Amino acid sequence: MSIRVMLVDDQVLLRTGFRMVLAAQPDMEVVAEAGDGVEALEVLRSTEVDVVLMDVRMPKLDGVEATRRICEREGAPKVLILTTFDLDEYAFSALKAGAGGFMLKDVPPGELLAAIRAVHSGDAVVAPSTTRRLLDRFAPMLPGPGESGGGLGGAGGTARPELGRLTEREREVMMLVAQGLSNGEIAARLVLSEATVKTHVGRILTKLELRDRVQVVVMAYETGLIRAGGPRA
Repeated sequence: MSIRVMLVDDQVLLRTGFRMVLAAQPDMEVVAEAGDGVEALEVLRSTEVDVVLMDVRMPKLDGVEATRRICEREGAPKVLILTTFDLDEYAFSALKAGAGGFMLKDVPPGELLAAIRAVHSGDAVVAPSTTRRLLDRFAPMLPGPGESGGGLGGAGGTARPELGRLTEREREVMMLVAQGLSNGEIAARLVLSEATVKTHVGRILTKLELRDRVQVVVMAYETGLIRAGGPRA
């Protein structure tokens, strides 16, 4: 079955370019388009969509709020944020709102297609090189460790007691996920198999009641496990 994609961007030229790239794929089809968040929500009421490619800055309703409303729906499609990064200061909020990942708008076609397939299969797309740049930029806007409780498993009176459910190895893996490392990179760093790392990530998601590794990154920053510039000392 083809992956049903919806394009949401107020720039018609960009939508046209993305549509041409996706149309050339045997496993994808563009089933809908919208020029803003309001139109996107309206279209989704009557159109079956698997993955939404969502711009951030749009008139009427921006991509952050549109993503939040989409992700609140039962059986909601996956949302992949497309951002210019240097101009969009809302990408982090979009990830918190439920987006399955983000890519830059000038991403090579092959990487965009791989990201769509990954999000559709249930994986989160968090490009390591971009993740650290983005989160390091916005981390200072988040509550400090003292405000949010900071730390893991009871350290500093954390407001997230579920962090204490993690084993020491799971904490190690969580910290590396939060730094934007892929499963393969984590496996190499900890001298584990990639399958073992995937198992640890799955357990982390279950224990912390998180949807995907994007939310792992968000929680790590919010609790102070990771701060701008690197892990907590």
